[in-house]
Amino acid sequence: MEENYFYQFLMSHKALIFSAPSGSGKSTIVRHILEHHPEMEFSISATSREPRGEEQDGVDYYFLSEDKFRRLIAEDGFVEYEEVYAGRFYGTLKKEVERIWAEGHVIVFDVDVKGGINLKNYFGDDALSVFIQAPSLEVLRQRLESRGTDSAADIEKRLAKASEEMSYAHQFDVLLLNDDLQKALEEAENLVSDFLKK
Repeated sequence: MEENYFYQFLMSHKALIFSAPSGSGKSTIVRHILEHHPEMEFSISATSREPRGEEQDGVDYYFLSEDKFRRLIAEDGFVEYEEVYAGRFYGTLKKEVERIWAEGHVIVFDVDVKGGINLKNYFGDDALSVFIQAPSLEVLRQRLESRGTDSAADIEKRLAKASEEMSYAHQFDVLLLNDDLQKALEEAENLVSDFLKK
């Protein structure tokens, strides 16, 4: 019993960071990991943007006013944050990290590439950072087009950003190629299991 508690305590101070260019399959892989690991919990990001559609505060994001976001920055309330556009912030609240660890869970982050690098720098060896990559920009284009959610101009923007983001892949612990989804899911499972045993 004590050994089991100790293992849980060790696990509870760990974090998994998944980052990828849009269309690489990151959210699918993260969902799979969460479904198969009840000891893990998704970290909800904070943002200064307005909720979209059915989004709910405390479920999809913590929706904060720009003033409150800036106040929390000044109070050192974030593990990491980024001003993506003027006045449009995204970040990871320290309170969210503390909440998940207090529940004895491993934190799972699904963040953009720069956020992933910042989180890895913050958590060090307590975190495993995984960069998920599509086989090529052409495959990424096909995936984005088949989604049918973006205009041609938006797809070009996403591809230009993806090209830049791929240059940061070497700053992650592991590069996970998502060429075949089933294989990528199995590989993600193995990576997670090995990391939790450390």
